[in-house]
Amino acid sequence: QAPLMESGGGSVQAGGSLRLSCVVPRHNFCMGWFRQAPGKGREGVAVIDTDGATNYADSVKGRFTVSRDNAKNTLYLQMDRLEIDDTSTYHCAASYGYAASWCGEYLEYWGQGTRVTVSS
Repeated sequence: QAPLMESGGGSVQAGGSLRLSCVVPRHNFCMGWFRQAPGKGREGVAVIDTDGATNYADSVKGRFTVSRDNAKNTLYLQMDRLEIDDTSTYHCAASYGYAASWCGEYLEYWGQGTRVTVSS
């Protein structure tokens, strides 16, 4: 898997906001965000495919918004009303699937992750 580079992580109090960004090799991918906390498996957070369809984890619906700027080959994740349980390492990913299937079983491109810490 080729690496991607995320930015925008950090520490914030519960109820606050952060915006993650990720530059991808080109824009004709299904792209999205996944997170993994210590001792836990990978969890799909939000994805958006080339048709603009999106898919969100139930835990973030109404709080997070995934978007893409094809002219800049950039993926974003706007995270509002952050909760302590959102604390994790967030990874950007890109591949050839569709949003309904979380961009497919195999993710062609994967970022090293950016840490998000939410405190009370």
